[in-house]
Amino acid sequence: MLSPMISYTIGEAKTNLSKLIAAAERGEPVEIRRGKTPVVKLVPVPPATKPLREPGALEGQVYIPDDFDELPDDVARALGMID
Repeated sequence: MLSPMISYTIGEAKTNLSKLIAAAERGEPVEIRRGKTPVVKLVPVPPATKPLREPGALEGQVYIPDDFDELPDDVARALGMID
């Protein structure tokens, strides 16, 4: 069974915006009126879906040299890692 429509004037909606957003997120129908005329219906935005990663998509495009973790002597000395 559907919930009854929550209906607010624009002024009331300004005052209660956080409450109206929470109600819309729960799936409750929320209507905003200009006077007695309904003008807007609040609906939740569906959660964004992350694209699935494809393992190995960059295979062959990235090269890490064997000495990647080694620091040049001058840099190691400046960092106090060697004398």
